[in-house]
Amino acid sequence: MKRITLVLVLLSASFLFGLTVLNPFGPALIPVVPIMSGKVSDDVNIEIWKNPEEAVAKIVSGKVDFAVLPVTVGANLYAKGVRIQLVGVHEWKVFYLVAASDAGFDGWESLRGKEVYTPHGRGQTVDVLMRYFLSKSGLKPDEDVKILYAPPQEIVALFKAGKVKYAALPEPFVSMCLDRGRVVLDFQEEWGKEAGVPGRIPIAGLFVREGVDEETVRKVEEVLSASIEWMKKNLEETVQLSSEKLGIPYEILRASLERIEFQYVPSKECKDEVSLFLQKLNELYPEGLQKVPDEGFYRK
Repeated sequence: MKRITLVLVLLSASFLFGLTVLNPFGPALIPVVPIMSGKVSDDVNIEIWKNPEEAVAKIVSGKVDFAVLPVTVGANLYAKGVRIQLVGVHEWKVFYLVAASDAGFDGWESLRGKEVYTPHGRGQTVDVLMRYFLSKSGLKPDEDVKILYAPPQEIVALFKAGKVKYAALPEPFVSMCLDRGRVVLDFQEEWGKEAGVPGRIPIAGLFVREGVDEETVRKVEEVLSASIEWMKKNLEETVQLSSEKLGIPYEILRASLERIEFQYVPSKECKDEVSLFLQKLNELYPEGLQKVPDEGFYRK
């Protein structure tokens, strides 16, 4: 009997310590740094992904059950038949439009005939948002306003060199540009005005592969929520730890947190907000979000 009990304990421990959450490199790393640094729990491992395809491949193959993804990416994957569900949203503010000191900005129309750089490729959250607002303002993305893509570090370097005048970026890359420019638009406030909701956007959240049991999902939720709370209560230490992992100067990272909001909200509590966001994007920019996910997208 003792031997059986020991085996069960070992299996249980292996199960707990085997929980892995894929998490993007960048600002979304900040709220999970307490987990990575052993400040919160040893029950969950954080594995970094550098592009959504890498995360999706591991989820589809069953190698990993959990991933932090942009909500728009998750919705598009769900529409393509990838059986994932949104467990909760925890990233609400991060995107801003910056302009060089010698570049004017007086609303979207002032971008006509201009170039705007944004990170990675087409379909990322800030790209979809920008195309949405441009279209609503009567501008044709890629025709009236040229949208160019590059890694965020490269955009910052080009901005500092005076070769980029406008950039739609997430923090902390926004803060890296402010010695040569200024924030001219808050995407979160813009969305709030458009939708008649608080000035925040369901940017990224925790997704799970369909079929994972409720106890496991709850455990990961608890650890992620606890990590965010630890981050808020120990902000200076979190910034220091994040600075080391991201390779970003402490001062820049600390300043960027003035424009970032992390708060874990279970999908059942923010479903209406997420649904409204996705519906609006689908209505005015279907190329960025071809289909609004059904009820199965939300983990109950």
